[in-house]
Amino acid sequence: MVSKPSRAKPAVVEEAPPAVDLAEANVGWVIARRVRECRTELGLTVEQLADRSGISKGMLSKIENAQASPSLGTLVKLAVATSVPLTSFFRGLEEEHGAVLVKAGQGLDIVRKGSRAGHHYQSLGGARGAQRIMEPLLVTLTDKSEVFPLFQHGGVEFLYALEGVVEYGFGAERYELHPGDALQFDGGVAHGPTRLVKTPVRFLSIIAHGNLDGGRSVH
Repeated sequence: MVSKPSRAKPAVVEEAPPAVDLAEANVGWVIARRVRECRTELGLTVEQLADRSGISKGMLSKIENAQASPSLGTLVKLAVATSVPLTSFFRGLEEEHGAVLVKAGQGLDIVRKGSRAGHHYQSLGGARGAQRIMEPLLVTLTDKSEVFPLFQHGGVEFLYALEGVVEYGFGAERYELHPGDALQFDGGVAHGPTRLVKTPVRFLSIIAHGNLDGGRSVH
């Protein structure tokens, strides 16, 4: 049986978001991190905190993954349920100079434009705004789809293969990555997985938000 060659979608150009959107995303990430910290310190599951606060489990999960902006009323319910001051959810909003620890399995799930089922992106860093000079992601691919999204963005990207085997496209070139292989490239050229050879595929992606000539760019 002859398998069909993989087809790639047109490259998705990730445009720089407006400053207001960046500020809103920054607040969302801080709240997400603080809510999750409060819940785990109390030893509660998402379902338990949802029941205690009167917030749906689905909404709480979205808040913890920075996929929803909670209203003031929702934050008050969470503050009462966790016995913390309301202001604690905003602690560190202007403090992006310290260390950020992301425990195993607790990275924030994010959705990238052009991604689909079977494509899982997990952020391993919390710095946002002006302090976001790099973006570490843990990428997991499990769906042997024939169509994959390609991406274009500012800066330089570095990949380190952890599990499985994937054919990765960069412009017209194709590279087969095995565990331990590394690939670095200009993010401005269309790139992305073109074929999953052995699943599941996991690799570390680190995006440096700057041009090759040393100038800064916004991803």
